[in-house]
Amino acid sequence: MKPLLQLIHRLYSYFLKGVNALQSPFLLAIRVYWGWQLLQSGIGKIQHIDKVVAYFTDLGIPAPSLNAHFNAGLETIGGILLILGLGSRAICVPLLINMIVAYITAEREALTSFFSDSSKFFGADPFPFLLTVVLVLIFGPGFFSLDTIIQRYRKKRSPQTTAAS
Repeated sequence: MKPLLQLIHRLYSYFLKGVNALQSPFLLAIRVYWGWQLLQSGIGKIQHIDKVVAYFTDLGIPAPSLNAHFNAGLETIGGILLILGLGSRAICVPLLINMIVAYITAEREALTSFFSDSSKFFGADPFPFLLTVVLVLIFGPGFFSLDTIIQRYRKKRSPQTTAAS
């Protein structure tokens, strides 16, 4: 019986190593795909800012012109930063707030039907962006990111700096 348990444990360890090895490529794919979609959305808003301002006005959003420009810029810059994996967790905070506001203002029915008809919530336009920013906020950008390169560079430089001081 004991050799069988050891075999199961060893096989499960290999399984975990294989699945864990997929974490960074998965985060890269999520960041790049949805970062690109966010970038395209932001650029589209910039190109048609008058329509966005009119839409925000119809929704009753205060200072619609200011908010439309802010939103377009946030989505554009946020998309670029997600693609690069630069300042990933930091940019996820305003993007998360942006997606929550999108649900509250533009997708109120989807938000209020979260428990009664969750397909409306999950099918709403902000959902994939909301999911993406939550994943990156919680798990980080993964190994394949500028954040990781910067962190490794700073770790290399840190002992030399303290030794010289």
